[in-house]
Amino acid sequence: MKIDSFILGAYQTNCFVLRPDEHVKQCLIIDAGLEAEPLITFLNDNRLEPVAVILTHGHADHIVGLRPLRRNFPDIEVYIHKLDAEMLTGDIGNLSEMTGTIFKTAVAEYLVDDGDQIARAGINLQVLHTPGHTPGGICLYARDENLIFVGDTLFADSVGRTDFPGGSTTELINSIKNKLLTLPPQTACYPGHGPATTIDREKEYNPFLR
Repeated sequence: MKIDSFILGAYQTNCFVLRPDEHVKQCLIIDAGLEAEPLITFLNDNRLEPVAVILTHGHADHIVGLRPLRRNFPDIEVYIHKLDAEMLTGDIGNLSEMTGTIFKTAVAEYLVDDGDQIARAGINLQVLHTPGHTPGGICLYARDENLIFVGDTLFADSVGRTDFPGGSTTELINSIKNKLLTLPPQTACYPGHGPATTIDREKEYNPFLR
């Protein structure tokens, strides 16, 4: 898998562009960031064709970039967990007011749930529902590549915040322990913010998981 990553906006949200290899033009995007212009420039400069964007959850720093993405690529389709779907159409739950931008957008084309498989642009991802940061937080597992995109559920040496509406520390820790720490130890984890890590590293060093 070819992964191109971008750090977007004031909240330094990680965005990932996925392709089977560097010669393929169709691609899949994970999270849209707050300001997607560097992403769009990259897509245009490389003549890539984004077919879909999967949102790991519905907070503003991961979804506001949908506006320019949809404007530049009107055929792009959006995936989000069903419990976070209203964060796209309502501006309260998505915390957009905290960013200085009131954001609402059209509904997602696809609502996903735990165990769903997403196969687009030659990429296959399994949806793992990991509530706690938001009710509909998800991680996206590429079993064959031994990697997972963990959104704001898990970070290197940390975990996602649970003090926003809909957050739950108990749910978050249960999600991590039951859905993520059961994966193979060498599974690479790509979070929504900060550097990549691995399952075995977080098992050993993450102070929130002891």
